[in-house]
Amino acid sequence: MECKSFIGAHDEHWEDDGLRSHQELEITLIMEGSGRFCAHGREARVESGNVVLIPSEVPHSFHALSPIRFGVLLADRIPSEVKELFDRLIQDGGTRIIALSRLDRDRYERLFREWLRIRSAPLKDPIRNYAVWVELLLLFLNEHAYSGHQALSISFIGDYIRQHIRDPMHVSTLAEMAGLSEDGFRKQFAKIYGMTPKQYQQQCRLAEAKWLLSSSDKDLQSLAESVGFSQLHSFSLWFKKMEGCPPSEWRNRQRLYHH
Repeated sequence: MECKSFIGAHDEHWEDDGLRSHQELEITLIMEGSGRFCAHGREARVESGNVVLIPSEVPHSFHALSPIRFGVLLADRIPSEVKELFDRLIQDGGTRIIALSRLDRDRYERLFREWLRIRSAPLKDPIRNYAVWVELLLLFLNEHAYSGHQALSISFIGDYIRQHIRDPMHVSTLAEMAGLSEDGFRKQFAKIYGMTPKQYQQQCRLAEAKWLLSSSDKDLQSLAESVGFSQLHSFSLWFKKMEGCPPSEWRNRQRLYHH
């Protein structure tokens, strides 16, 4: 297996000198700025948070519309199970542009930068490391990628819910933010996340509560307030309903397990 990776930055006048192709498959994240991507005789706008997936030997080109920064991964002779993940993303064998929400873009970029650090370090088993990291990046994209502006707008709402787990949630407000009717918003949200907005908020609250219980010494009242409960009793009842035991018992189990 062979890999090349780099971050490229260009001004608004930059463009590829005609169509180019290579034997490696390509995964390119637009980190900042906007541009045009051309392949298969078609042209599409790409912007920050877009990931462009390009199979091997496909002629393509990029053209900047503003100062632009790319995170590029080129991989060749990858293991079949890793190639399967890439093929699942492109579906019909052509190129594909997918969108990451702002939070997921930042997470992918952090993973990509860590991959660059690993890639530049001396490794005892470079081939295995490369395969694992490419698989990790592709798994992330499989979990968090969206197609189309409507799906992306719903993912932004998901980000908003995660960032405001302490606040009361009103579906009418979220629907308005997404530019949809309440019914249309509920349907689109369920299609993308597999649950209602309220269920998603509860999952986000539970994940944050468990993280704080296991990784901090916050007292339970402060912790409850951090995830949107003003009363400790309400938080404890809710946590027990979700996890099957009170938060104090859950925390003690974690500490016993890790020690």
